[in-house]
Amino acid sequence: MRLQNISLCLAAALVSLSVQAAPLAYVTNERAGVSVIDLDQMSLVRDLEMGGQGPRGLSVTADGQFLVSANKGSSDISVVDTQSGKVIRRISVGKNVEFVRVYGDIAYVTYEPSGPGAPVEAGKPEAAKANAKPEKDDKEDDLIPAEIAVVDIKQGKVIASMKSGRETEGIEFSADGKVMLVANEGENTVTVYDRQSGRILHKIDVTAQGSRPRGIKISPDGKTYAVTLEFSDKVLLIDSNYKVVKSFATKKSPYGVSYDAEGKRIFVAASRSNVIQVFDANSLAILGEIPVGQRCWHFSFSPDYKKLIAACGKSDTLVIADTGTYAVLKTLSGFKGPWGVVTFPRARGSIETP
Repeated sequence: MRLQNISLCLAAALVSLSVQAAPLAYVTNERAGVSVIDLDQMSLVRDLEMGGQGPRGLSVTADGQFLVSANKGSSDISVVDTQSGKVIRRISVGKNVEFVRVYGDIAYVTYEPSGPGAPVEAGKPEAAKANAKPEKDDKEDDLIPAEIAVVDIKQGKVIASMKSGRETEGIEFSADGKVMLVANEGENTVTVYDRQSGRILHKIDVTAQGSRPRGIKISPDGKTYAVTLEFSDKVLLIDSNYKVVKSFATKKSPYGVSYDAEGKRIFVAASRSNVIQVFDANSLAILGEIPVGQRCWHFSFSPDYKKLIAACGKSDTLVIADTGTYAVLKTLSGFKGPWGVVTFPRARGSIETP
């Protein structure tokens, strides 16, 4: 009987481990919180309340312990324990918080423009408002450069801020993590920083190639950055010396972009054409398209890179497709303004780079 009980306990533990090991996708909803998707079953597991309002950007720590969301409506970020699903802290950042990337214990958060504030207790957004600087007129804000808040997740506070360009969007890191690049759609530039010091190393003006740089992603070999130009229906390829070396045309309004795991293909979310286009990374020839919903800005690969998950904000849907055939496997509905998507274990996508 004792051996039987031990066997049952071991079996239960194995089942528990297999459940925990299921790959997950996290999806921000601008009119709700974060939806958690089981990628094996392609189904909704649960919804997480983030505490803040209007979550957009999100990023997960390398160990999967914490999920961080950028809450545009409440001008802060939320840090959630992924096991318990509870908000462990909220940190006031500034007006128009939008994009966030986590590197180690540090979150880099774009906002424009306002001052950083003090940590916010979970469930007490009033503290964020009390610590925020007075908001300025939106027209005046358009002329003020964005900033990138440097937030220590464990300490729960903003420790520095970097001046950026106008309307900063995508954030990417170099392969060694020493350099950070950001796309500034409001001034047609890409700013290159020393990540640790915040010093500006280069500023790449893309005006000659087009306008509104938004998405940016590094190739797996670390030698090339792909940058989408939303208003020019184009993708630029920038080398490790920060020179534009190539460009290729896309369908309407490209935003999210990512290489696949091997660097052989480039996936581009052409948001106004309702497709994700797939290009050969060497020849830049079109290989195929994945039909998606309306305003699919961001997507992620599954950890095994066999699936692609696209968040379609105006359709309130999540599209899951086969990355080999480009066929849609399943469309999940009932979301509330899905904006961004990342996975754990971490995989490449238009937001994350593992």
